[in-house]
Amino acid sequence: DLHSFPTRRSSDLKIKLEEMIKKNGISKNKLSHRAEVQRSQINAYCSNSVSRIDLGVLSRLCTVFECRIEDLLEFVPAEESSEIFKEAD
Repeated sequence: DLHSFPTRRSSDLKIKLEEMIKKNGISKNKLSHRAEVQRSQINAYCSNSVSRIDLGVLSRLCTVFECRIEDLLEFVPAEESSEIFKEAD
């Protein structure tokens, strides 16, 4: 049926920005300045509460951290996503 939609997502992306911040010992304020990203946006990425990921922001974060996109994002299959996002709450 074309009108039937799943009630939950089949998968999720986990944004690992908080982990990268801790690993690199940089403050959110300093990261905000270096990556030219608003602090509120950094907080949203850290809490995995963004609905659309800005590729420009990802690019600037990768530049600051000298990392690859897969260091910031992790694909989480549906069966694992509910467990991971419960832990983040």
